[in-house]
Amino acid sequence: MSAFQKLFKQTFIYGLATVLPRMLSFLLVPLYTTEGVLSSVSQYGEISVIFTYFVIFNVVLAYGMETAFFRFFNKEEDKNQVIGTSAISIIVSSFGFFVLALIFQNQISSFIDIDVKYINLVIWILLLDALVIIPFAWLRANEKPERYAIIKILNVAINLGLNLFFLLALKDLASQSPMFETIYKPNFQISYIFIANLIASAVTLLLMLSFYSKIKYVFNSQLWKTMLRYAFPVFIAGVAFSINETFDRILLKELLPADVAETDIGMYSASYKLALFMTLFATAYRLGIEPYFFSHFNSKNPQKNYAKILEFFVALGSVILLSVVVFADLLKPYIVRSEAYWEAMWIVPIILLANFCLGIYHNLSVWYKITDRTKFGAYISIFGAIITLTINIFFIKEYSYKASAIATLVAYSVMMLLSYYFGRKYYPIPYNLKKIGLYLSLSIVFSITSFYYFRENYKVGIPLLLVFLGIIYTFEKNQINQLLKRKAQ
Repeated sequence: MSAFQKLFKQTFIYGLATVLPRMLSFLLVPLYTTEGVLSSVSQYGEISVIFTYFVIFNVVLAYGMETAFFRFFNKEEDKNQVIGTSAISIIVSSFGFFVLALIFQNQISSFIDIDVKYINLVIWILLLDALVIIPFAWLRANEKPERYAIIKILNVAINLGLNLFFLLALKDLASQSPMFETIYKPNFQISYIFIANLIASAVTLLLMLSFYSKIKYVFNSQLWKTMLRYAFPVFIAGVAFSINETFDRILLKELLPADVAETDIGMYSASYKLALFMTLFATAYRLGIEPYFFSHFNSKNPQKNYAKILEFFVALGSVILLSVVVFADLLKPYIVRSEAYWEAMWIVPIILLANFCLGIYHNLSVWYKITDRTKFGAYISIFGAIITLTINIFFIKEYSYKASAIATLVAYSVMMLLSYYFGRKYYPIPYNLKKIGLYLSLSIVFSITSFYYFRENYKVGIPLLLVFLGIIYTFEKNQINQLLKRKAQ
């Protein structure tokens, strides 16, 4: 199997496995936005704020160790030391966080203005999720995408099934059976959502416990310090990314009047989910190429392959951008069920493009990961976070979630350009800028034209999409035909 065939196979499997967990939030939007499931738009806003803290603390509890594991697993001869050192580090830090968080849960609740009963559930979920970081990284490093996918998909199935059970079926079952009546509580929807998450996370950890029973618990303090030095900039970059991706919900809650804040957050978060098509694609692609980047950096002329990978990404991403924009209003009734949320649809093209830029940034970031200059990732991410915070703080009061959407786009665009600039200096890769620029600029122009000037006019939108697909095929015809021939063989 050629390197590119292997890459696309792994990208597909990892994509399926990682897209589905992210798809979970996407699949649950129709449930949460159906009238009668949650009490109001603002309740969905409250859930969105809690999940924002999830994102931030997941990054904190991983502290870059997953990326460090990949780097040193491929670099060190004694892989058992890398596995043992990483696992022990995560175990100790996770339980340390767990104990402290439980002790101070009331203070945390008061500080972030979230009910303590939700804080307690979140603490348990964060612990369980942290303990599977290294086992999942080990599966990826050893190229076991099938097992990785099965466990991830099972997590999604359990979480989704329990959400449907708790929010749709339990009330009726409780009225018919004393057994179900004992577990049903009225006005308990938010707790049920996190209980479903907790059970799914617990099952996932049980399935990964065999990893902890098989590894050698060898802790190399010198290796650990070296891994932490590598991981720290990745951790800072992760925190900055979480700020870029989700912190605007917290700022919306803090800066908008209390009577509109959670309603605006609910509308914004629901419409944001339509951009998940791009996020899913970019995440799947990144998970597929990250092990490839590390395992092929010593091969002959890897820069040529890295350049081609970005071309493929931009071509596919441009098609996704334009396709979702053209059909956004056809998709919205199936994803965001209630019209009460549709006011925020204005943000969809902006968030799609922002996540496209983020995906390009991840592809460009290969240079600092394989040259051990991860501090540049931290610098770039911090700069992006500063942009996000500045625009939100100064403009949320006047423009609400529109300011948040624009802040996300500006931050990711600047990060993408900075990564290209520094990468050209420290690890030059011969990107085909003319072709990449053509795909990117045409998809943006066609998207703006379709959505903001001819919205729901499919006599304009569909021809624009077909023209763009024709342009992509014209430039990538040879590559497409080669891939189809290999698949046929």
